[in-house]
Amino acid sequence: MAQNADRYPVAALAELPDDIRERIVAVQEKSGFVPTVFLKLARRPDEFRAFFAYHDALMLRENSLSKGEKEMIVVATSGANGCLYCVVAHGAILRIYEKNPLIADQLATNWRKADLTPRQRAMIAFAMKVSLQSNEIDEADFAELHRHGFSDEDARDIGAIAAFFALSNRMANMSNMMPNPEFYLLGRVPRSKS
Repeated sequence: MAQNADRYPVAALAELPDDIRERIVAVQEKSGFVPTVFLKLARRPDEFRAFFAYHDALMLRENSLSKGEKEMIVVATSGANGCLYCVVAHGAILRIYEKNPLIADQLATNWRKADLTPRQRAMIAFAMKVSLQSNEIDEADFAELHRHGFSDEDARDIGAIAAFFALSNRMANMSNMMPNPEFYLLGRVPRSKS
């Protein structure tokens, strides 16, 4: 089988259960396209529902992390995990939330050189440790977060996002999930006024 062959093709929208099809159509209406991840995961409806339920519980829940900071965690850890799909897709979302066309590339390539506040730098350092060396987490890691104003609940949120996207990165890499071309320019150039 060729290296880029699609072992796990996308689901046909018309054949999906109503709740999944409705969610995908809503995303398509808002963004103008259907992100590949939706159709890849929809091949197994129960897994789709479970994945997006946990995704939404982490990424949409109100807490002390901004939407942009949550996406910073995703992009930095996805870069470390070599996940092209998540770096490109969530990098686009991050650029839009932060109104910064450079931040996603910085975080995905070398987060230590990214233009971050000290608080964000502590957040990303903790997320990276969860993603890559969770067996080494100790009290000093929590103390560093506390020093920057994060609570234990914040630490759990940071860690849960990093851990969830470590799973997502591995699934995307295993299934050769490629980012939609539309993601590459989002947040990099001003939108045209129609």
